[in-house]
Amino acid sequence: MKAPRAAVLVLAPLLVACSSVAQPSAELTPAAPLAAELPGATPTAPEVPSAVPAPNLARLPVLTDEQGAVIVEVAPRDPAEGASQIEFEVSLNTHAVDLSFDLAQLSTLTTDTGLVVPASMWDAPLGGHHVSGTLMFPSTLDGTAVLENARTLTLTIVDVDAAVRTFEWQLP
Repeated sequence: MKAPRAAVLVLAPLLVACSSVAQPSAELTPAAPLAAELPGATPTAPEVPSAVPAPNLARLPVLTDEQGAVIVEVAPRDPAEGASQIEFEVSLNTHAVDLSFDLAQLSTLTTDTGLVVPASMWDAPLGGHHVSGTLMFPSTLDGTAVLENARTLTLTIVDVDAAVRTFEWQLP
C-alpha cells in the first residue's frame, strides 16, 4: 500500500498550490502580481500597444484609366507586416505609344493626412506596348508612417499619354 500513500504525498502539495489564487492589487498591472510574488523578480511593465496596423490594401478595387491611347490599370498590393514599401501592380496597354516610361519618375502617392510621397521604384521592363510591373513607394516619410490615420489614398501619374491620371481609394 506504499504506492497510494506516495501518490498522495506527491499530489497534495500540488493541489494546495493550485488552489490558492493571488488577488491582484489595484496598483499592479495584470502581469505584475505573478512577477511580484517570485523572489528576486521584477514586475513587468504593461504592454505598449503596437503601431496601428496598415489597412488591407489588397481588398481595394483595381482602378482603370483609359485616357489617350494608353489604358492604365492599378491594383494595390497588401503590405507585409513591417514592410518598407507600399506597392501597386500597374499594367500599361496600348497599340500606339511606346511605353518606355519610368513610372517612378512620374508618380506620387498622396493621403488625406497631407503626405505627398514620391515613388521609389518602377520594377518593370521599359518599352513595348504591353508593360506590367510593380510601382513602389516608401511606407514612411520623414519618420511618419504614410498610411497611419489615412482614410483616402491617391496615386497620381503624369505624362503617360495624358496630362494627369488619378487613382483614388477609400481606405477601410
